[in-house]
Amino acid sequence: MSDQENTKKTIDSAKNMAGNLTSSILSLKEKQPKVFFGAIGGIVLLILIMMMSGGDKPTPVSGPTVKDLVAGQKYILKSPNTYDPKATVRLVPVPGTMAAYDDTEEADRTSPCQHLPQGTPVSVIDFQDAFGKKNAFVKVQIEEGECKGNAGWTLAINIQ
Repeated sequence: MSDQENTKKTIDSAKNMAGNLTSSILSLKEKQPKVFFGAIGGIVLLILIMMMSGGDKPTPVSGPTVKDLVAGQKYILKSPNTYDPKATVRLVPVPGTMAAYDDTEEADRTSPCQHLPQGTPVSVIDFQDAFGKKNAFVKVQIEEGECKGNAGWTLAINIQ
């Protein structure tokens, strides 16, 4: 026998076995549908269990953390969300307006005391809780530059 004949017999044997298996499954579906669908449900359940379990414990995601800020202490403005040294930190007049940040008005884009460069020295004046998080917003007073003495609110994560 040549290799081609052996290959052809192996392929035919595999086709016959697949056909027999398919006919057995369809026969089971017709004769005992409860067993058939129960087996499918069991297989799906096993696959779900395997997908949801196992593996090592995932490492916790680390990110920037909020410092324990103290009123009256001096800090600097630093946004953890950017690597651009030219990025600014925005101060707003009311805590919570960060979510409604909209600078469509010309004054919002050009006001020098609303968009401060990173590294600007500030001192903490007050805190505001939000979204179930203690001290989420911080009221700061600018300590240097042309805006010295002005105050505004920013996210606590922006204070380093």
